[in-house]
Amino acid sequence: MIVGYTTGVFDLFHIGHLNLLKNAKGLCDKLVVGVTTDELVSYKNKKAVIPFEERLEIIRNIQQVDAVIPQMSMDKMEAWNKVKFDVMFVGDDWYNTPKWQELDKEFKALGVKIIYFPYTQGTSSTLINQTLEGLRKE
Repeated sequence: MIVGYTTGVFDLFHIGHLNLLKNAKGLCDKLVVGVTTDELVSYKNKKAVIPFEERLEIIRNIQQVDAVIPQMSMDKMEAWNKVKFDVMFVGDDWYNTPKWQELDKEFKALGVKIIYFPYTQGTSSTLINQTLEGLRKE
């Protein structure tokens, strides 16, 4: 059985999130999703619009998702120690960054493959937030 893992804030759930989860599930037998806690979101000086418990429940009810866990740390090795996934799915904006080059080496030594998915063009939670802010000012 191939266990896949991905993480995200999943705030203002949109088609890009769904595409990620559908594509990931197509490449593994069991998909485990880490949903970023409100506390971890705040480390970037951001605030989720949708509270953590509600985001967790939304992801839990996506047909492609087999299990949901809180993501309380950015440490991907810590996540691997808990989940023991075989493949990890991330956005291609991380491809070839120094952090992910190092993680790729560490995961390869464990037999874990990292698959980078392209972002869905034209949509993001940031773009939705900006659009909403603009509409509220009108």
